[in-house]
Amino acid sequence: MTQIIFLPHEEICPEGAAIDVEPGITICDAALQHGIDIEHACEKSCACTTCHVIIREGFDELQEAEETEEDMLDKAWGLEPESRLSCQAIVGSEDLVIEIPKYTINMVSEHH
Repeated sequence: MTQIIFLPHEEICPEGAAIDVEPGITICDAALQHGIDIEHACEKSCACTTCHVIIREGFDELQEAEETEEDMLDKAWGLEPESRLSCQAIVGSEDLVIEIPKYTINMVSEHH
């Protein structure tokens, strides 16, 4: 099992969380399965940035992002070198520490 630690986020996960998951699942699916309601407006199809996360520990253990994900990440609020779309980042055997950014850009809920 791999442990994912979610740092506190005032709305989604106020106290933070530590979850154990099987490798091979996306970070987004792992979060959702454990009641961490991370936004995913495009239904996890790599067509938006609402599930953007920052990998604070374990980034180098993830598979490299594909070009489509890299292109979407360029549009994310608060982009950092260790940013990933949680719907695309697959959990491996190394533990991860994840920060969910304070803001997200959601064209659907913001009526743009």
